[in-house]
Amino acid sequence: MSEPLFSVGQRVQIADRTPPVHHRVPSYAKGHVGVIERVCGMHANPELCIRGDGKPFQRIYRVRIPQTDLWAPYEGTDGDKLEIEIFEHWLELAQ
Repeated sequence: MSEPLFSVGQRVQIADRTPPVHHRVPSYAKGHVGVIERVCGMHANPELCIRGDGKPFQRIYRVRIPQTDLWAPYEGTDGDKLEIEIFEHWLELAQ
Protein backbone atom coordinates (compact mmCIF):
# COMPACT_ATOMS: atom_id res chain seq x y z
CA MET A 1 0.00 0.00 0.00
CA SER A 2 1.36 3.41 -0.95
CA GLU A 3 1.95 6.22 1.52
CA PRO A 4 -0.65 9.02 1.73
CA LEU A 5 0.07 11.99 -0.55
CA PHE A 6 -1.38 14.42 2.01
CA SER A 7 -1.18 14.72 5.78
CA VAL A 8 -3.38 16.10 8.54
CA GLY A 9 -3.33 19.90 8.55
CA GLN A 10 -2.38 20.35 4.89
CA ARG A 11 -4.45 22.74 2.76
CA VAL A 12 -5.87 21.05 -0.32
CA GLN A 13 -8.12 22.04 -3.18
CA ILE A 14 -10.83 19.75 -4.49
CA ALA A 15 -10.67 19.40 -8.27
CA ASP A 16 -13.38 21.16 -10.26
CA ARG A 17 -14.22 18.66 -12.98
CA THR A 18 -17.23 16.64 -14.08
CA PRO A 19 -16.21 13.28 -15.50
CA PRO A 20 -18.80 11.41 -17.56
CA VAL A 21 -18.89 8.60 -14.98
CA HIS A 22 -20.27 8.14 -11.48
CA HIS A 23 -18.22 10.02 -8.90
CA ARG A 24 -18.74 11.02 -5.28
CA VAL A 25 -17.73 14.66 -5.20
CA PRO A 26 -20.73 16.94 -4.79
CA SER A 27 -20.86 19.98 -7.06
CA TYR A 28 -20.95 22.42 -4.15
CA ALA A 29 -17.52 21.20 -2.95
CA LYS A 30 -15.69 21.24 -6.29
CA GLY A 31 -13.01 23.89 -6.57
CA HIS A 32 -13.02 24.70 -2.85
CA VAL A 33 -10.05 24.72 -0.50
CA GLY A 34 -10.07 22.88 2.80
CA VAL A 35 -7.77 21.31 5.35
CA ILE A 36 -7.07 17.59 5.75
CA GLU A 37 -8.77 16.62 9.02
CA ARG A 38 -7.85 12.92 8.84
CA VAL A 39 -6.44 10.29 6.54
CA CYS A 40 -9.00 7.51 6.06
CA GLY A 41 -8.65 4.04 4.55
CA MET A 42 -8.35 2.69 1.05
CA HIS A 43 -11.58 2.10 -0.88
CA ALA A 44 -12.76 1.07 -4.33
CA ASN A 45 -12.81 3.98 -6.74
CA PRO A 46 -16.50 4.52 -7.68
CA GLU A 47 -15.42 5.89 -11.06
CA LEU A 48 -14.06 2.42 -11.89
CA CYS A 49 -16.76 0.27 -10.26
CA ILE A 50 -19.31 0.64 -13.02
CA ARG A 51 -17.18 -1.43 -15.43
CA GLY A 52 -14.88 -3.24 -13.05
CA ASP A 53 -13.88 -3.87 -9.47
CA GLY A 54 -12.84 -0.33 -8.53
CA LYS A 55 -9.15 -1.20 -8.42
CA PRO A 56 -6.66 0.17 -7.85
CA PHE A 57 -8.17 1.24 -4.56
CA GLN A 58 -7.84 4.93 -3.68
CA ARG A 59 -7.17 6.57 -0.34
CA ILE A 60 -9.90 8.75 1.14
CA TYR A 61 -9.28 11.92 3.17
CA ARG A 62 -11.66 13.82 5.38
CA VAL A 63 -11.47 17.47 4.33
CA ARG A 64 -12.79 20.33 6.48
CA ILE A 65 -14.17 23.38 4.62
CA PRO A 66 -15.60 26.50 6.29
CA GLN A 67 -19.33 26.80 5.57
CA THR A 68 -18.82 30.50 4.86
CA ASP A 69 -16.65 29.48 1.86
CA LEU A 70 -19.33 27.16 0.47
CA TRP A 71 -22.54 29.15 0.73
CA ALA A 72 -23.05 32.83 -0.04
CA PRO A 73 -24.47 34.31 2.01
CA TYR A 74 -24.03 31.93 4.92
CA GLU A 75 -25.92 33.01 8.03
CA GLY A 76 -24.33 30.63 10.54
CA THR A 77 -21.21 31.23 12.57
CA ASP A 78 -17.69 31.56 11.20
CA GLY A 79 -16.82 28.36 13.10
CA ASP A 80 -19.28 26.17 11.17
CA LYS A 81 -17.46 23.62 8.99
CA LEU A 82 -18.35 20.92 6.49
CA GLU A 83 -16.37 17.69 6.82
CA ILE A 84 -16.44 15.66 3.63
CA GLU A 85 -14.60 12.53 2.55
CA ILE A 86 -12.83 12.90 -0.79
CA PHE A 87 -10.78 10.42 -2.81
CA GLU A 88 -7.07 11.22 -3.16
CA HIS A 89 -7.15 11.65 -6.95
CA TRP A 90 -9.61 14.56 -6.52
CA LEU A 91 -7.19 16.54 -4.33
CA GLU A 92 -4.20 18.78 -4.98
CA LEU A 93 -2.13 21.01 -2.72
CA ALA A 94 -3.73 24.44 -2.33
CA GLN A 95 -1.78 27.58 -3.18
